[in-house]
Amino acid sequence: MYEKESLIIPFKKSTNHRLYSKSDIERIKCIRSAINESKISIQGIKTIYSMMPCWEVIKCSEEDRRRCSAFSLHSGPCWAVKGKDTICASKDCRNCSVYQDYGECGSIKKFIRNKLAGKE
Repeated sequence: MYEKESLIIPFKKSTNHRLYSKSDIERIKCIRSAINESKISIQGIKTIYSMMPCWEVIKCSEEDRRRCSAFSLHSGPCWAVKGKDTICASKDCRNCSVYQDYGECGSIKKFIRNKLAGKE
């Protein structure tokens, strides 16, 4: 279900079997905690992920930002709505630092705190 909702991107073998990394497992734990403990819906989680400033993490140009739906919309994480004709169009989102580095709840909170405090 989390894959269908674009909350995780598991590695798929040629046999279509899915493999989950430690980062994937941490992301799933974070999602489950948000649902079960904080009563946040799947749509709410997608909205939270959509607010991660991916454009700052990967240093998008102003032109890429203008063309990117991940920058202008709040419908899901950047890896689910990545912009066509942008720096992300040819990226493998599973290997992108936005997906890799911000799967665990604490890393998301730390990133947001640093942004609010004006730290890079």
